[in-house]
Amino acid sequence: MLECKVMATPMDSNLKLLADDSLELVVVTHYRQIIGSLMYLTNTKPDICFAVNTLSQYLVQPIWVHLVAAKHVMRYLKGTIDFGLYYDGSHEYRLYGYTDADWAGSISDRKSTLGGCYSLGSSMISWFSRKQSSVALSTAKAEYISACSAICEAIWLRKLISGLLDLKMDTTLILCDNESCDNREPCVLS
Repeated sequence: MLECKVMATPMDSNLKLLADDSLELVVVTHYRQIIGSLMYLTNTKPDICFAVNTLSQYLVQPIWVHLVAAKHVMRYLKGTIDFGLYYDGSHEYRLYGYTDADWAGSISDRKSTLGGCYSLGSSMISWFSRKQSSVALSTAKAEYISACSAICEAIWLRKLISGLLDLKMDTTLILCDNESCDNREPCVLS
């Protein structure tokens, strides 16, 4: 693994991993060991959480494409071993949120995946990515569900930060990558 080509992202964004019985199976124990090691690494490398979560859904019957995707994550880790987060205390305490959804991104159940992240001043402090609990019938509905989740998380973060740092925060700006309309106005949470 030391002499490998490094990857720029933890997972190919266009990769669709299907549970298909007709494809070549791999050694289950080996695949589970790799995923277990990657799960341990998510404590210090949160940027691989989505990829590891996706790959861990295939622990029962992994196929060749799942093993290749797991090795892709390891090659990404090889190239980002010296990366880290830097928090600068001299910036403003304003919470910014970013959210997006992929409409019907899961091929198996047609559910959308929503995601978002929050920065406080100059650095990222929180992020989330999860499959929506219901099937969205349009891009607008998927984006709406994503924005609602982002607002709920922002309210929780504002209460947590205000309680921990004992300060009054500025308004929170939540930016949504909404492909369903031309309106690019941000949501403002006071």
